[in-house]
Amino acid sequence: MITNRHLVLIPGIILAFVLYTLSQGFNNIIGIELLGYSKSPISTAMMAILLGIIFGNIFKIRDSFQKGLDFTKEYILKLGIICLGIQLKPFEFLDFGKIAIPLIIICIISVLIVIKLLIKKLKIPTRMAYLISIGSTVCGTTAIMATAPVIGAKKNEVSYAIANITFFGILSMLIYPYFANFYFNSEPLLIGLFLGTSIHETSQVAAAGLIYDQQFNSPETLNIATVTKLIRNTFLIIMIPLFAFLYNRGRDVEKKYSIITIFPYFVLGFVAMIIVRNLGDLTFSEINEWSFVVDSIKLSSKIFLTMAMAAIGLSTNLKEIKNMGVKPFVVGFIGMATVGVVCISTIELYLKYFN
Repeated sequence: MITNRHLVLIPGIILAFVLYTLSQGFNNIIGIELLGYSKSPISTAMMAILLGIIFGNIFKIRDSFQKGLDFTKEYILKLGIICLGIQLKPFEFLDFGKIAIPLIIICIISVLIVIKLLIKKLKIPTRMAYLISIGSTVCGTTAIMATAPVIGAKKNEVSYAIANITFFGILSMLIYPYFANFYFNSEPLLIGLFLGTSIHETSQVAAAGLIYDQQFNSPETLNIATVTKLIRNTFLIIMIPLFAFLYNRGRDVEKKYSIITIFPYFVLGFVAMIIVRNLGDLTFSEINEWSFVVDSIKLSSKIFLTMAMAAIGLSTNLKEIKNMGVKPFVVGFIGMATVGVVCISTIELYLKYFN
């Protein structure tokens, strides 16, 4: 039954869809009509988030759109990621999971060490540094929001950390697909591992993978980046208790947290979609309608993800990022750089000694 609670979501969802449509149109006009390419050098996902940032900062977004945009950023994004599972075969991720998990662990440990040193060097509040650290290494805003209560973070510290992660996540999302294609010589496995490990937010990883897929025709890279990021997200279960212990040791406080509330359940939906695809291939492989269903879900995934990118762009406040201050900016940049460098170094070691 549709209620007023659902109806208030419609304007924001429609706005995100309109920006998705505009991004498709602008993409073709700029890349094909103006620049003369057979395929636009700008991906639809990149165009969507850039249009969102431009519109969101030039025009004030009315409150009537905000709930729908928030819904798009959180739930339609997750639905898009779940639908991505239709492209994977069971246990296909085991081929790169054996590399992804050690890679993620090494990156997390490296950033923790660097951030710990920066706390003393730059005299940054410990809580803010912890928030930026977990946002950089695990899953961006979600990790920050889940960690904040267990370390008693203040509202302004949470806002700073989120603005920081958003800025550097968007920056890496736009740059890394092209850098990775050049550095890793168009190798899908290595590029997917790099994107899935080095970019902060799940949405940003999905966007980077989608940008890469659209520009270099590599759905495999999108799949690997997405699965690597989903594996990384599950580290919340370990990292939040660890941060609670590190911050609160020696303090006479008790912060409670629940694995039930922090577990990223949409990962299960992603796995379920992989199973559906493969059971369908076994059962309906001779039926044309099954191919149509698979193709429709693939298309829906790209539409949902691009809508989420538009919503994120519309919700990105450049003034907040500008007012963030220099020191947290430095920590965020070093955190991003550390993850990127460690990720590349670990992949290089793997190629040299284990491949």
